[in-house]
Amino acid sequence: MYIKTLLTDRPEEAAKLLRAGQTVIFPTETVYGLGGDATNPDAVAAIYAAKQRPADNPLIVHIWHPAQVDELAHDIPGYARQLIAEFFPGPFSLLLPKRPLIPDITTAGSSKVCLRMPSLELSREFLRLADRPVAAPSANLSGRPSPTRWQDCLEDMDGRVGAILKGPEAVFGLESTIVDASGPVPVLLRPGAVTLEMLRRVVPGIATDPNLVAETTPGMKYRHYAPKAKVSLVEPGEVLPWVPAQAGYIGLTAPAFAVEYQLRMENLEEYGQKLFSFFRECDRRGLSAIFAERVEPTGLGRAIMNRLRKAAGETS
Repeated sequence: MYIKTLLTDRPEEAAKLLRAGQTVIFPTETVYGLGGDATNPDAVAAIYAAKQRPADNPLIVHIWHPAQVDELAHDIPGYARQLIAEFFPGPFSLLLPKRPLIPDITTAGSSKVCLRMPSLELSREFLRLADRPVAAPSANLSGRPSPTRWQDCLEDMDGRVGAILKGPEAVFGLESTIVDASGPVPVLLRPGAVTLEMLRRVVPGIATDPNLVAETTPGMKYRHYAPKAKVSLVEPGEVLPWVPAQAGYIGLTAPAFAVEYQLRMENLEEYGQKLFSFFRECDRRGLSAIFAERVEPTGLGRAIMNRLRKAAGETS
């Protein structure tokens, strides 16, 4: 069903539409989110429909103030409160036991809810004016690269959502770190800009377990982040026996082979910020292959490699 999509730079206008039950795309410091009232099953169903997202893939719930954590979750461990104090607001999400205010459709039937408080001032003003928790996955069609600019959202979502709140390009460019805080030991489920090393400085005992991510973690159950072009990962300086004529490359060092379009990154922060917009530009250029340079999977490199492996269809 076609919906006339409003473009606005006024958070109060976007928040009014969300309060009326419509879907609204809004900026954050990580990627743009496709928002709806997290307490309204019809609004949440509209998110899934607009994104063409499987209904068994839970959503992150966005808040503007730390006090909302206790309104939406219960049995919050002491270590979770330490993490909240350190990383809220920011590119960080916590999985906690949910209260009944959050309907099952928002969490895909899970008894846990994933909460995040963005740091972008425009995001928090929009969420404050919305005056309710806002469920929001990334604002792209399911499986496509996450949008880091409002123009990217318009490509995928024009005619599918009520409004797009225009804001700046995302600072981090990768979705938030997710930690499961529903048990006695915290578990890193999705790496992001808040790195494992940063987490362990606050809670030294945090664990990692890739076997836990599929069923409970928003955005981790299916192949994700993928452009139309085939993505292959290469080592720095790797020489390939054959490269398609219409190929792109992204990495920290120059490729050892010729490509039509390349993006050289100065550091890991830039790599993370530009990765998804690079994927989208390759699609606009009609490229058939993308080569992405592997990085060390430590610090921010862990998050970059997580996204690259998923885009390439790798399982480990």
